[in-house]
Amino acid sequence: MALLHSGRVLSGMANAFHPGLAAAASARASSWWAHVEMGPPDPILGVTEAFKRDTNSKKMNLGVGAYRDDNGKPYVLPSVRKVIAVCTEHCLSVGWACKECCTSLIMGVSPSVCHRADHFWDWGLKDRSQFSGEFFKFSRDVFLPKPSWGNHTPIFRDAGMQLQGYRYYDPKTCGFDFEGAMEDISKIPEQSVVLLHACAHNPTGVDPRPEQWKEIAAVVKKKNLFAFFDMAYQGFASGDGDKDAWAVRHFIEQGINVCLCQSYAKNMGLYGERVGAFTMICKDVDEAKRVESQLKILIRPMYSNPPLNGARIASTILTTPDLRKQWLQEVKGMADRIIGMRTQLVSNLKKEGSSHNWQHITDQIGMFCFTGLKPEQVERLTKEFSIYMTKDGRISVAGVTSNNVGYLAHAIHQVTK
Repeated sequence: MALLHSGRVLSGMANAFHPGLAAAASARASSWWAHVEMGPPDPILGVTEAFKRDTNSKKMNLGVGAYRDDNGKPYVLPSVRKVIAVCTEHCLSVGWACKECCTSLIMGVSPSVCHRADHFWDWGLKDRSQFSGEFFKFSRDVFLPKPSWGNHTPIFRDAGMQLQGYRYYDPKTCGFDFEGAMEDISKIPEQSVVLLHACAHNPTGVDPRPEQWKEIAAVVKKKNLFAFFDMAYQGFASGDGDKDAWAVRHFIEQGINVCLCQSYAKNMGLYGERVGAFTMICKDVDEAKRVESQLKILIRPMYSNPPLNGARIASTILTTPDLRKQWLQEVKGMADRIIGMRTQLVSNLKKEGSSHNWQHITDQIGMFCFTGLKPEQVERLTKEFSIYMTKDGRISVAGVTSNNVGYLAHAIHQVTK
């Protein structure tokens, strides 16, 4: 008999019971689940598993998008450590209070300026997609940039939305395909959903410039498209939270009622706490109340109440002036380290004698970089140098350190010369 519990298979438990009971249970299990096929491996988690098996002392894992310090170790922000140390029973119900500070962080204005329906947890994308599936009656189409974060597809697909795409990344330049994006977005049927990465596009690291965002916003407004912003890296991209929020603020200033999903997994290092915020800009207070009422009904059977621990940490940081100031400095430090690693990687590639143009590495922003490496080159990096990344050549720059950037540059040069 085998029991599936919390993602782990516990076997041999039937031996503690009567042998006949074990046989009967085994028969029942096989009759119910014999048709279940083995699922395909996750493309990113599979990279990590292969990395773990590698015995090379120089091995590098550039697959998973989790921040590491310059020693390659997990980093717990000092501001988060302070909150954990003092967060006791007096803050048990503080999670809900953070909705307004989250809205203020992204909008840079008092939340009272906008009519909104919002909640504070990190199921924002799931909430929004489910809300679209049930209440967005204008269109079933959602247009994602090509490429987009891998989880966007199953989240919207499972909500009953029809997945479409628009051009975004240009593999020839390793940059933003502005002309292609504008042409495709201008052809999107009116009242469709268009998904936009607010900053530090995942997985490419390619963002529009402010003047390009202005043109995108103008088309979105003209075509009456519903703008869905996904924002997981505010402050973590450029080191400046206001700069990273520029696109969202511009859309709102233009009178576009956007939807926004924020996450604090990256910029507060709260990966396992699932903390973030989901905000919808509405026409007026009455509309906001009605939308929020349906959101509460929607999440009731999904998870009912979000975990509070991460909410306590985030809200304490955002509502305590000294901690907020410290956190913003720490976020800038993380962003600056990643920007520095990009610069060092390009510098080391030049030292290796590479004749390729690697400017896109420093032009891109955020945790991820589309290197432009081909699948066969990625395979060589893994086999010959124990450097692990996804087959499309995407690397997590957070996995690059002062100690291994030279090794990485040497390896890349060897497979690209």
